[in-house]
Amino acid sequence: MNSPDLRNLPEVEFCFAFINNSCPRKERSMPIVCAMYVVTIGATLLTMLGNMVVIISITHFKQLHSPTNFLILSMATTDFLLSCVVMPFSIIRSIESCWYFGDLFCKVHSCCDIMLCTTSIFHLCFISVDRYYAVCDPLHYVTKITIPVIEVFLLISWSIPIFFAFGLVFSELNIIGTEDFVAAIDCTGLCVLIFNKLWGVLASCIAFFFPGTVMVGIYIHIFTVARKHAKQIGMGPRMKEAGSESKTKAASKKESKATKTLSIVMGVFVLCWLPFFLLTIVDPFINFTTPEDLYNVFLWLGYFNSTFNPIIYGMFYPWFRKALRMIVTGMIFRPDSSTLSLFPAHP
Repeated sequence: MNSPDLRNLPEVEFCFAFINNSCPRKERSMPIVCAMYVVTIGATLLTMLGNMVVIISITHFKQLHSPTNFLILSMATTDFLLSCVVMPFSIIRSIESCWYFGDLFCKVHSCCDIMLCTTSIFHLCFISVDRYYAVCDPLHYVTKITIPVIEVFLLISWSIPIFFAFGLVFSELNIIGTEDFVAAIDCTGLCVLIFNKLWGVLASCIAFFFPGTVMVGIYIHIFTVARKHAKQIGMGPRMKEAGSESKTKAASKKESKATKTLSIVMGVFVLCWLPFFLLTIVDPFINFTTPEDLYNVFLWLGYFNSTFNPIIYGMFYPWFRKALRMIVTGMIFRPDSSTLSLFPAHP
């Protein structure tokens, strides 16, 4: 794989100019490079700040210390770690087409990438289970979604992705049968995660299709139940007291809002992750001919799900907006701020 002729061509740039077998850098025009850096750095900072606000809000305000919010807190921590540990290095790799941080950190980065993205998806799945009991079985919600149950959810959400990611990458099970291709593309400055046909399917099912199917199925059921409740409220007895009628209208409006939120959650999740995992399955069957830029677009689309999570699960709730105002204005530094009410008072 020696290519001395290529090194004499002035238009070819390499990741490491003075190292033999260095990977070539991908040439891009300056406006495109600037635009890519603006988008990716902006997404990384937004992911970092958005999830940090969720973390500070739930840990600081005692009124938010509930089983459901602990699940959201853990997911925000996952997405925050993704923005700190994974996304900054992926920015350089995606834009420069070079890896400057060594082979060992390449493996660690790949492990963290798989682990944190899978953990985030698992959290979304368990949040859908929480929402199922809140909407479909509200009378037993408090007894079924308890702190011990949330602890089990969190144990599963973190432990399975950790063993899956580190076990797969360091055992190199994912490249069995692709050794010739890996050897052919090997060069200094390369950091790619190759999946053979078997693990392309298995990894996608474990990380996305299984939890995603559970999540989408639950949300469709919640959507159906919420619609049924709204119809029942609308078809209730005509003769009602004014107070009772206002309560049913408020309940109907609340369910309608919850249904819209769930639709957005489901749509954003599928839109962000489906292209990447379909590509992961298909790529080994087309002899790894997927263009590098297309792979990076789908990868960053998946990262954007962690950017949208604090927006979807935070800004749709009034308590989040009030907590954000308190953080921005510095009110959280007041001695009694942790006990302040974040929920509107009901008459």
